[in-house]
Amino acid sequence: MAHQKSSPEPGPLRKIDEAVIAPRRTRRYRAAAFQTYVIVGAAVFFTLAVVAHWVAYFPVDLRVTRAVQAYHGASFARLMYDVSWLGFPPQVFVICLATAGLIASFGLRWEALACLFAEAGVIIGTLVKLVVVRPRPSAGLVHVFAQLHSSGFPSGHVLEFTCFAGFLGFLTFTLVRSSIGRSIVMGALAVLILLMGLSRIYQGQHWFSDVCGAYLLGSVWLALSIKLYRWGKRKFFVRQPVAPEVPEGAATASSG
Repeated sequence: MAHQKSSPEPGPLRKIDEAVIAPRRTRRYRAAAFQTYVIVGAAVFFTLAVVAHWVAYFPVDLRVTRAVQAYHGASFARLMYDVSWLGFPPQVFVICLATAGLIASFGLRWEALACLFAEAGVIIGTLVKLVVVRPRPSAGLVHVFAQLHSSGFPSGHVLEFTCFAGFLGFLTFTLVRSSIGRSIVMGALAVLILLMGLSRIYQGQHWFSDVCGAYLLGSVWLALSIKLYRWGKRKFFVRQPVAPEVPEGAATASSG
């Protein structure tokens, strides 16, 4: 009796592909959702930036600032000052470089480089400031902690932390095993991002719409940073010491 030829066992890369990689239909849906968000988010931000160039502030900006500043607790004021302080140079650059260096020391080389790319979103924000040239809140309208003379739209502090802390949250979510510690880190990063926007309004150095513009631009840049990270990880950093990836085309080649 002739032996029936058994189908070969799938190789290890094939098993990884089947266990980790989402189905093609899901990948296409996610790609479409990602592209839609980037396009819509960029369009909304562009519209807001154009309007901000011509309108110094909106009625809602004044209402929000006065509502936030109505609370005069000493502890809250100190918290707002400390959070804002983190976003000023040189400390913000020290924080970002030190964090990227720490990540690289753990063997996550591509993750460290991607963190710096995410932080580079502040360069885009600076260019937008030069084009929009929107005045910051006036001391005649609200309390201003310290008058700054650069353009107000978008908030650089909020943009930096949305991009950088947001990317750290993404790395924590995708790389670290589920644990209470992971949840605490992700929650702390989310709170820091939200508090940064609140602190800029509380100190009278940005309008509510400046902060919203920064969150919007920051989230678009964050999405692009994640896209670049996922593309580059599988293309160039497949043999790094920690969390290596399956190289592009390897699974297909091994099963061919």
